[in-house]
Amino acid sequence: MNPILVLSIISGYFLLLFIISGVTSRNSNSQTFFTANRKSPWYLVAFGMVGTALSGVTFISVPGEVGNSAFLYMQFVLGNILGYWLVAAVLLPIYYKLKLVSIYSFLNERMGRNSYKTGAFFFLISKLIGAAFRFYLVAIVLQIAFFDAFNIPFSITVICSILLIWVYTFRGGIKTIVWTDTLQTLFLVAAVIFSIYAISKSLGMNLATMVEKINDHPYSTVFQWEWKSENNFFKQFFAGMFMTIVMFGMDQDMMQKNLTCKNKKEAQKNMVVFSFAFLITVFLFLCLGVLLYLFAEQNGITLPQQSDDLYPYLAINKLGLAVGIAFLLGITSAAYSSADSALTALTTSFCIDFIHFDRIPEHKQQRTRVSVHIFFSILLVLMVLLFKAINNESVVVAVFKAAGYTYGPILGLFIFGIYSRRKVVDKMVPYIGISAPVISYFIASNSEFLFNGYRFGFEILILNGLLTLIGLQIFSKK
Repeated sequence: MNPILVLSIISGYFLLLFIISGVTSRNSNSQTFFTANRKSPWYLVAFGMVGTALSGVTFISVPGEVGNSAFLYMQFVLGNILGYWLVAAVLLPIYYKLKLVSIYSFLNERMGRNSYKTGAFFFLISKLIGAAFRFYLVAIVLQIAFFDAFNIPFSITVICSILLIWVYTFRGGIKTIVWTDTLQTLFLVAAVIFSIYAISKSLGMNLATMVEKINDHPYSTVFQWEWKSENNFFKQFFAGMFMTIVMFGMDQDMMQKNLTCKNKKEAQKNMVVFSFAFLITVFLFLCLGVLLYLFAEQNGITLPQQSDDLYPYLAINKLGLAVGIAFLLGITSAAYSSADSALTALTTSFCIDFIHFDRIPEHKQQRTRVSVHIFFSILLVLMVLLFKAINNESVVVAVFKAAGYTYGPILGLFIFGIYSRRKVVDKMVPYIGISAPVISYFIASNSEFLFNGYRFGFEILILNGLLTLIGLQIFSKK
């Protein structure tokens, strides 16, 4: 694709974001940045969250992963749906009742200062890792599509990309993101639909033929019942459910958007509508994956070594200019929708949970918030560069593997805080939080020997959370 064309498309895209930012950040203050003054329309939040939940990971990795694990990812997504409903029914009422800005403040009220700091700390680590994984994808695509043509180093690509996020979010914060997410989700969904249409047309398929071809293809297998497999249905379903509860319901990034709705009922309505939109969109990505492999097979195209490269390679080089443009807009939207909200959530959590923003004099608050925003922007750049140096597996797998270890203590802390009436020994909680992931990693690494061939997949999160619960139970009293 012509680098000048790429630059024009990206420039036009960011011009739209800057216009939205300018409009939404008028008369903004810290409450606007953190809560959007709790005036966001629920339907806007629901649609925008699709892009954030999917991110660049789904956009690139899921279509390619179809060649490795067929439609088995849908088992995980079905668990996600139940998880979204549980978040709406159990967690949202608690957050709205306590009028929280940072959801980890709940741990402070229920269990104590050390528990509160432990939960917030693991969120910061988890979100930095997850955002770096996701943002790495768009940086690679931009590098190939544009920056390589001018011999610009990858590090400069990453710095420029994060700088653009900072510019359009540093004033309006979450209020700006609720609106930019809507635009980004629109581009993301339109890109996958247009790609499906273009491939089916290229292969001479009408709608009925396309549905039949996808349904009959071996890659459309949805369920795996072999109990030793990492892709066993029950492992995937329950891992998906718990992963959603912790990565959505106990994650400041995703909950911050929900908490901008006017009240609990609107936030719950948003969650239910979002869950169905999310399910449909993931299914479209899986269908796209089958069509990409069919297209490559029919045209004698040699597949890239990495499955993550399949969709970018075909979209940019083989499917025509229109699909290339749609792909570029889609992947940029997907990655920025995830990264911009992550950056805002990290800033919010650090301000509220660690430096006690409410105690800072009002005339110093904006300068403090901007400084924290810059600090996390720099950290995100460093994490992306580190990920590029060490990653050697499918990103969609890597993200959830990392999350299984870092989100486990958060899961255990919230479950204990909500359902147990015991008083925890607060000073022991940081040690429990660190021990649980370490023990989980040891068990997962030796599970085939310990459990007669059993291999852990995404359900490592459940084990991690359970170990945290056991530790909290031991170091607590009536």
